[in-house]
This record gives sequence, C-alpha cells and structure tokens, in this order.
Amino acid sequence: MSTELTIEEVAVSDLQQTLTERFGAKALPGSVIGTESYQVDCDQLIEMLTYLKKESTPKFEMLFDLSAIDEAERGGGLTVFYHLLSISTSQFISVRTHIANDSIEVPTATVVWPNADWYEREVYDMFGIKFAGHPDLRRILTFDFWKGHPLRKTYPARATLMDEPFDLEGEDFQNVMESYEIKGKQEDGSMVLNIGPNHPGTDGVIRLKVKMKGERIEELDQEIGFHHRGAEKLAERHTFHNYIPYTDRIDYLGGVAGELPYLLGLEAMTGIEVPERAKTMRIMLCELFRISSHLVWFGSITHNLGGMAPAFYAFTEREKIFDVIELICGGRMHPAFFRIGGVSQDLPDGWRAAVDAACDAVEKLVPDLEKLMTKSMIFKARTQGVAVYSQELALDYGLTGPNLRATGINFDARKQMPYMGYEDYDFDVPVGKDGDAYTRTVLRVQELTESLKIIRQAADRMPEGPHLADNAPKFGFPRKQNALKDIETLIHSFVDTGRGFDFPVAETFFATETSKGLTGYHTVSNGTGCPYRVRIRTPSFTHFQSVKAVSKGDLLGNIICLIGSIDYVLADIDR
Repeated sequence: MSTELTIEEVAVSDLQQTLTERFGAKALPGSVIGTESYQVDCDQLIEMLTYLKKESTPKFEMLFDLSAIDEAERGGGLTVFYHLLSISTSQFISVRTHIANDSIEVPTATVVWPNADWYEREVYDMFGIKFAGHPDLRRILTFDFWKGHPLRKTYPARATLMDEPFDLEGEDFQNVMESYEIKGKQEDGSMVLNIGPNHPGTDGVIRLKVKMKGERIEELDQEIGFHHRGAEKLAERHTFHNYIPYTDRIDYLGGVAGELPYLLGLEAMTGIEVPERAKTMRIMLCELFRISSHLVWFGSITHNLGGMAPAFYAFTEREKIFDVIELICGGRMHPAFFRIGGVSQDLPDGWRAAVDAACDAVEKLVPDLEKLMTKSMIFKARTQGVAVYSQELALDYGLTGPNLRATGINFDARKQMPYMGYEDYDFDVPVGKDGDAYTRTVLRVQELTESLKIIRQAADRMPEGPHLADNAPKFGFPRKQNALKDIETLIHSFVDTGRGFDFPVAETFFATETSKGLTGYHTVSNGTGCPYRVRIRTPSFTHFQSVKAVSKGDLLGNIICLIGSIDYVLADIDR
C-alpha cells in the first residue's frame, strides 16, 4: 500500500501546522463530519480569519455561514462558528471560538467579510452574544423590544410556556415605533421613502426604507423577520425524523431539494449507505423541483417588472411538473418524501411516461420564455446593467448559485463538490460574465435545459433494488407492511415515531446546490432522539443582504429589479 500523501493532503497538513503555530489554533479532527474544524481563542480569531481569506493556501474567499451553539448541556458557555468556503479548491473549513458567557464580546468579522453584518446580528438576536466593533448591532429577526434570546437553552420552546415576550410600555418599543415614523424630506434635501411591510412587489412581507436624492437611491435599509417562525428552535423539540417536513418549508419552492442537505448530514452521522435506486430518485426529484422553482421566478420577476404573459406560460407548465411530483410523492409543494436512508416509497406505475411528458412540455416552453424575456427589448432595457455584482462583491457577500455564476465564477456544488452521484451525470453549468439582472435571467433559462438532461438520464438509468436502506435498522422505522403484521412491531413503530431513535453524539455539516444557491445544514446531536441544534444556512438570507451594496446610486424605479433578480423567498430569509 502506498503511503505517499496527495497534494490535497499535503495542503491540509501545511495549513494545520500554520494555524496551530501562528494563531494557537487547535485542530479538531472528526469533530464536524463534512469539514475540517479548528478552535481558536477570541483574541486570535480575526487575524486567523483574515489569513484564511487572503494569505492561506488554499484561500477561503467566502464566509459561507456564521452562527452559534448554546453549550449549556455540553459543558457550558457558548460557541460561535464560522463556515468558510474556498471557491478555488471547492472545500469548506470550520472555525470556532468559545466564550464562557454572553458578557464576553466576540470581535466582529465585518472587517473581513461584509456579509458577517446580518449573521452577527442574528447571533446577537438569537443568543445574546455581542460582537465588538459591529457597525449596527441590533436585533434582526425579532423586534428590538423582544425579551430574551430564543435559541438559548433556557428559552422555552413552546409559546404556552413563555412569559410576555415583549414590553409594550418599554423604551425599546417606543424607539421602534419612532423608527416607523417616516419624516419624508430631510434637512439635507433628501427624501426618505417607506416601502412595505406589505408592498405587493416584494413577493412577501418585508420593509424597505429608502433614502433618495431625487430619483437616485442614497441608502437602503432592509427590515426582515416578518416571516420568522423559529424553524431552528422547532428542531430541538422534534425527533430527527419528524423534522423532515419542516425542511420543505424553508425555501417553500424548493421542495425535496431542501430536505437533502439535512438528510445527507444524518446519513453521514449514522453511517447509513443510501441504495442506488434511492439516490437516482432523489436526483430526479431535486431537478424537477429546480425547474419548478425557476418557473415561479420567471413569472414573478416579469410580473413585477410589468409583464404578464410569462407568468401564464411558466405556471401552466409548472402544473405539469407538479403532476409528476404528486404522482411519485403524493404531495406537491411540500411532499416530505425523502427519508434517512432513501425515500419513503418506490416509484409508482406510469411514472416514466409522466416524467417524459413533463420534460417534453418544459423543453417546448424554453423558446417561448426566451422570446418573452431574454430576447425581449423591453425586458433587456429593464434588466441589463441593473444590480451589477463584481466577482469580489459576490464573494464578499456569500453569493452562490446563478447569482455567483453570473459574475463569471464557475462554481456549482453538483460539479465541484458532487454528492449523491451527480458526478456520473452529463450536464453543463451555464456561466455568465456581466453579473447583472439580465445575465442571471439568461442563466436560469439555460439551467432548465440542463436540468432536463439530468432528469432524463436519471429516468433512463433508474436501477432496480430497494428504495430505502436496510443496513441501519436502528435509525429507521419498520416498513408499513411489516408494522401491520403483528402487535409488537406496531407498538415499537408507534413508540419510535413519537420518541425517536437515539442518534450518535456528533456534529455534521453538509451543503447542496438548490435552485437559489447553496443550502447548508449544521446538525448537532447529543445522543438523544432530538437534535441538540440545527443551523440552517439559506442562500436567500445572504443574497438579500447584498442588495444594499448594489443599490446605491441606482434609480428608485429599479428597486423591484434590484431585489427580485436575486431570486429570494422570504421564508428562506427568515426561517
């Protein structure tokens, strides 16, 4: 057996040595399944993050995620973790720092990555951790007058157990109410305009506060959180299995594609090997939902810009995609079809004919969409040169998916970091260069064709065999037909469904390429049947944050294009 190290292994070894010697970091091998992990003291944190972004080999250009864990039941204190992504070498690294309590401030990472702004506000809101030097540290998902920090272990998971969560007589409440008073014309001659929180062109409940000079935008402040449902808190009182339907409802247009990163982490945690038939089914369904999500966006962006026809075309063909999904999964938008170890049931009779018919319908639609959108003079006038991202700006704000590829950066996790067997499929990744709203539209239209290629290949090669793993019965429910054979199996099934299975003590992190970009799940298990912590990294959150950076100097009339062209979903932002 050869003992020679690969280039990648040498690079990891050299990086580990540098981080240990230069910053006193401690390598944590195997502590987070799915990525290398390091622990560093607060006083060395920013220097180490700066080094990883600008000097290390490889460079980790993107702050992919930033969040925290309340360690009250795992030794005490609080952990703040940072997931960094190297676009050039397609690998993640995880950096964490530990503080004894929330009276200790963590230095802000906004000096390294601007997209740390909203992430740190979220950590402050949910955990009460303060970030020294943050330019605008205030709550982001709850109101400023909210009491407590919901993701702390001492905070109740049920509303019936909560005290009054806010003080309507307090100073914070009065300050919030004053912030909603739009004073219009300012002393410097500018005008402040309030848009929302129920403006019909925002595709959900958000609020934009726009400062203008004439028709030009000088400043833009986005207020989110109106859709916040506490999805990460909910995970702590559900079993690992029972939480699967909630993953559908984060990006509620992405369907089963939102289930996949969560389940990949659990399968890595338990050592479950997914059967080939289930892998192929998963890929086919994820691509069907990618098409469905893009069709909604085509209809929405053109409608918001004043066009009506594309919505009728797109939504008509989307129904045909949903017919296939309903045939296979039994549900349409939120099928909750994937399971730990595979999928819930096998393919039904007639699935192949339905898939072929839906693919043919979408293929015929593509030329019509091009005529109505990418080849339309009016659409070009509204989108070309609007909301332009440079490559540097895209990386600094954590853009992924078509938004990143529109700047000329060819990164698609299905190609660069393949999972579930994507490496065995023949498809191209559309890449642009101008980074504007028009280019992002062109890429999404082209992605329809590439997804059709994948779906047809999956259908052609659909292997025989089981649709659910049999190699780890400890973490899977008995088949329904078996549970109904005798009372003992039925009782065990009933108890396990409610109480869940005890999962190994572990942490996992996995990210997959969904229609809007990379979606990641960081899941922590402390050995019980329920997750200790589930962190959901969504593309919409960081993408929407970036709008402020590209809006300055643009026209007010372009604001719907500015926010709509990045393809966000409010539930994906707020969770």
